[in-house]
Amino acid sequence: MQPLDRTHPESLVYAALPSLLLVLLGLLEVASGCPTLCICKSNGTDCTGLALLSLTTVLPLLPQDTRTLRLPHNNLSSLGDRDLSNLSSLELLDLSDNHLFSLQPGAFSGLSSLQWLNLSGNNLGDCPLPTSPDPSNQTEVTQSNRSCWGLSRELFQGLWTLKGLDLSLNGLVVLPMGLLDDLQGLAWLSLSGNKLQSLDRATFQPLGSLLSLQLAGNPWECDCNLRDFKHWMEWMLYRHGQVDAVKCNLPKELRGQDIRSIPIEMFNYCLQLDNQDSVPGYNGPRGGSPPCVGRINGPMNGPQVNQEECVRQRYRPVSVRRAWGTQIVAACVCGVVCVLMVVAATYGCIYASLMAKYQRELKNRGQPLMAGEGGGETDAEDGACMSSPTSPDEPELKESSPIVHGYRITGF
Repeated sequence: MQPLDRTHPESLVYAALPSLLLVLLGLLEVASGCPTLCICKSNGTDCTGLALLSLTTVLPLLPQDTRTLRLPHNNLSSLGDRDLSNLSSLELLDLSDNHLFSLQPGAFSGLSSLQWLNLSGNNLGDCPLPTSPDPSNQTEVTQSNRSCWGLSRELFQGLWTLKGLDLSLNGLVVLPMGLLDDLQGLAWLSLSGNKLQSLDRATFQPLGSLLSLQLAGNPWECDCNLRDFKHWMEWMLYRHGQVDAVKCNLPKELRGQDIRSIPIEMFNYCLQLDNQDSVPGYNGPRGGSPPCVGRINGPMNGPQVNQEECVRQRYRPVSVRRAWGTQIVAACVCGVVCVLMVVAATYGCIYASLMAKYQRELKNRGQPLMAGEGGGETDAEDGACMSSPTSPDEPELKESSPIVHGYRITGF
């Protein structure tokens, strides 16, 4: 290799040319808005199966007008509250089949146009909810668990346009209260394949637009804690919604049965338990308590309405409502039939009385009660037969058995 001749400018240009090409390629990559190894089409980016550990190498290269972002089958474990703040035009986000166990509150707050969010196949249930026996230490416990958030109440705040949410296969044991409060437009929700044993009716009360709910593959305990959710589910079905399956795992007498097929009368003993729970000094769970309107529709930071002072009317079971409707229809039909029977009986009585009166008048006049066509000829023949007796005994028969005029026997 010949030494670089600094006296000739051409040699300097040739030496710097490879570096310039690399810089230009980097600028073109940034200008194209497509991360390395990802597939970009129109306003969508697909980074499936790239073993990504974080989004720091992907998000800076995405244009702000990106509408679809697919990141399934990677090794993502957490998501910060500012990671997706610049993607305000994003409509579909797929984070399925990763290792997500910590999602900080507000992680999706910047996605004001998001319609579909797929978080299935992660580990969101591995992060326990911060709990403390002493409510005064709740803040301290929450601060100590900041490294593991899982599902928090503030996670989905601001997602007013969200239509579909997939939380299946996450090992969820419980849903935090208020998790779905901001999702009034949600139409499709999947919670299948988790470890849920019961659900709180108040958690689903804000979902007035929900049309499809996937709940299969959970070990449901069909006890009093699931009674109020059963009422809400029947109300959803009454609105022509769809629920795939809620099969009981416990008690063993009901194992394998869908909770919708269990008569509501089997939950009557829960009312007695509610009365026992209302005894002063009782601090146990109140799974049968109905949700409160103020807690759902009230301000986020406003005063909390006492549960004992706010009792929401429960929805009646669908079977009872339909049974009442059937009884009303049957009563109307029976009433119409009874009226028709009375009219027919009245008409028959009137017709019979008129015919009887008419027959009496004919009998008093000496006219035949039943006359057919050709009656005159028949009377003449009968008269001829009676006027010409064939035996001498016939006159004596006439004297002993006189003929009553006005009656005539016709042939059958």
